[in-house]
Amino acid sequence: MKQNTNAIIFAIAIVASSIFLGKAYTDRNKVDGKIEVTGLGKTDFSSDLIVWEGSFGSVNTDLKEAYISLEQKKATINDYLTKKGIKPEELIYSAVSTNQKTKQLYTPTGDYAAEEFVGYQLSQSVEIESKEVDKIEKVSREITELLNQGVQFYSQAPRYYYTKLADLKIEMISKATEDARLRAENIAKFSGGNLSTLESAKMGIFQITGQNSGEDYSWGGTFNTANREKTASITMKLVYKVD
Repeated sequence: MKQNTNAIIFAIAIVASSIFLGKAYTDRNKVDGKIEVTGLGKTDFSSDLIVWEGSFGSVNTDLKEAYISLEQKKATINDYLTKKGIKPEELIYSAVSTNQKTKQLYTPTGDYAAEEFVGYQLSQSVEIESKEVDKIEKVSREITELLNQGVQFYSQAPRYYYTKLADLKIEMISKATEDARLRAENIAKFSGGNLSTLESAKMGIFQITGQNSGEDYSWGGTFNTANREKTASITMKLVYKVD
């Protein structure tokens, strides 16, 4: 009797195992209840706003003379830029910075002795913000011509911006969302499921890099101002329910 009971239990176990394995086999291609995908939106664009800045200065032992010299250089710069087609109202000058310039004196043995007054050093910067990118770029490259007029002008590299950035972000979000949705549909299709409702959507960090610059993305977002031609990108992380 005991042997018959054991045989029955063993047979039930075999049948149950077969049912379980069979169900696992038929369900092997079914997806989980959710699909999590990340889409990318990316586009190239050209900057439509340029900001260019430079500075100049003068040094004289007499403060008044130093200021007169600075004003003469400013007038020369204004005349030069005006002839290049830049309007006077586009020139934004900073306040004049004044410092006393000194040099250190040492004894014949190399010990520090004192500081000697050299003169007053005055400096001023000028900034130009314009949508005429080509023109300002050209001027920034040719500004060294001022040396022929006795003015040493320290030019900085132009900075480039895009005034329609808000619209561009909306376009990128749309592209990234569509890319993620298509990925989710393909995963569901080839996994034997059906894409259902969107459960959540999370936007990534907006990145702006120079085209072909090899810049790395950063966790806080990259905002390139050094390149005129740029690439914008953003990611969207979507979670869908699957039937």
